[in-house]
Amino acid sequence: MGNIVYFDLETQKSAAEVGGWGHIDRMGVSVAVLYHADKAEYEVYLEKDVDRLIADLRRAALVVGFNVLRFDYSVLAAYSVFDFSTVPTLDLMVSLEERIKHRVGLDAVAEATCGVKKTASGMEAIQWWREGKQKQVAEYCCYDVKTTRLVHEHGVRTGKVSYVSHKTFLKQSVAVDWASIGPVAHLSQPS
Repeated sequence: MGNIVYFDLETQKSAAEVGGWGHIDRMGVSVAVLYHADKAEYEVYLEKDVDRLIADLRRAALVVGFNVLRFDYSVLAAYSVFDFSTVPTLDLMVSLEERIKHRVGLDAVAEATCGVKKTASGMEAIQWWREGKQKQVAEYCCYDVKTTRLVHEHGVRTGKVSYVSHKTFLKQSVAVDWASIGPVAHLSQPS
């Protein structure tokens, strides 16, 4: 299938600091991480490396992320005129939202599916960045990428993932067809 990359990034600013969620492109990249499945290795990018990050995303057979279409690509759009909708992308959050008719967070899916929890929050990562704790931000971002990869691999292997409903607080399962998704199809467009 070629190079599948798992992708996440952290920002320098929060939505509140840039005038709301309509201005994601103003948040700035602090750290981004790709996991290259073909090489089984993580690669960390800082803001100064954004051109290389975008080139690596463009070379991927498939980019897998969680809320990558609306959030991560919107942050990167401030750095390039490249049309990210041309990148073959599987956004796990969008895929799940289409099936269960509401958004669900990575933590709710990862804990119910794989028994793992996020190690921190995006707000904590912003604070660490401001305190000069680049390594801590990179480790957090790597862990989110690993969590996304574990959820995706489970869905490919079993054809389903689980989540904890924010309405009932009960664990529920949902069928996914991620095994059939290859690099030829664009799965969703950013909203």
